[in-house]
Amino acid sequence: MVAAEPLVERVLLTNDDGVDAPGLAVLSEVAATLASEVWVVAPEHDQSGTSHSLSLHEPLRFSRLGDCRFAVGGTPADCVVMALRHLMVDKPPGLILSGVNRGANLGVETVLSGTVGAAMIGMLFGLPSIALSQAFTGGDAVRWATARALAPPVIRRLFSLGWSRQACLSVNFPDVSPEQAGPLTPSRQGVGLLEDISVVARKDPRSLDYYWLQTRRNTKQDAPDSETALVATGRVTVTPLQFERTDEAELANLKARLEG
Repeated sequence: MVAAEPLVERVLLTNDDGVDAPGLAVLSEVAATLASEVWVVAPEHDQSGTSHSLSLHEPLRFSRLGDCRFAVGGTPADCVVMALRHLMVDKPPGLILSGVNRGANLGVETVLSGTVGAAMIGMLFGLPSIALSQAFTGGDAVRWATARALAPPVIRRLFSLGWSRQACLSVNFPDVSPEQAGPLTPSRQGVGLLEDISVVARKDPRSLDYYWLQTRRNTKQDAPDSETALVATGRVTVTPLQFERTDEAELANLKARLEG
């Protein structure tokens, strides 16, 4: 990658796939073109599906893996808090990047995603935060080259435009080559592809029961401006997300019924 003027002095990287995940390695390469100092504070193990949960009932521990590189025995949200309130407390980062997630984060799944959850915790602390995800299809190989090539200009453009600190951004790269990818396109969360979550029962070698949660995804009709619909056409999407999730129409309905 060609060296360019740094966007910020310090950037914080985290993810939900774990500190050794290939997506985080890609993001580290990307971040090296954006900041003078790249800090990695990521979970020791895969924490997919943990959203923005915090470990309030057990202690956190971390290990130093190298200069500005740490593994935390907790969730992505824990990692962000540990970085901002302990490891980097002397000088906070100018930007937080979470990912690159193995798989798109679309629609309802953004509520469950640890990748997005980490960015939302960054937003809670008032720092510009972006979650990045790379779509892939079934058992096909993940096109990390797409995220590697497109993330630097996408992040630079978004950072230069700026956005409200009441929102974080969720960026999804499509499952196409970098040359085939469409332009960066604003999108809404939409419904997404999540259809159901089931419980799969099994027995271990000692005949004791154990259970896996299993998600099922299906193609659904979604709004044309949703991230799901746009990513399917090969576009790079960016969706601003916030904590406020009040259903305004239902709130008005409840008020009318309770006050009627």
